[in-house]
Amino acid sequence: MKQNRRHGLQKRRHKEGRTDYRKRLRLLSSGLPRLVIRKSLKNIVAQLIEYTPGGDKVVAVASSQELQKQFGWNKARRNIPAAYLTGFLLSKKAQKKNIKKAISDIGLQSITKGSVLFSCVKGAVDGGLDVPHSDELMPPAERIQGKHIKSGMPFQETKTKIESTYKK
Repeated sequence: MKQNRRHGLQKRRHKEGRTDYRKRLRLLSSGLPRLVIRKSLKNIVAQLIEYTPGGDKVVAVASSQELQKQFGWNKARRNIPAAYLTGFLLSKKAQKKNIKKAISDIGLQSITKGSVLFSCVKGAVDGGLDVPHSDELMPPAERIQGKHIKSGMPFQETKTKIESTYKK
């Protein structure tokens, strides 16, 4: 197949629909670490990633599994309160490593008002990380605290455990 400037081969991850390179370049040009939020079927993972020419470097990681194992969270790990606490935990870990600012990177996931992704961003902001965001996308406080869920959420207890563990 002949190659020229107009018709080049696409990168593999672009062809697979896994990476938007224009969006990635805009995020990297900010020079700030990226707050990468990914959700699986059962968990939420939040990472702070810095760009280096040799490849991206993960600076801090928080997972909703940590809430269960270290802080006694015995409820679902992929709901709005768990996502908020995961973001809160990540911001406390970032403060230990002197990271004050980040930019959110949700990748190719869809933007939905009040979603789990923005709950995680809200937790990171409330934990002390400076992340540019829009308040209208964040879930309301009642949903963050789990008041919409019938079973009692140990939200406040878990949050105070995280704060006491990562005090300066």
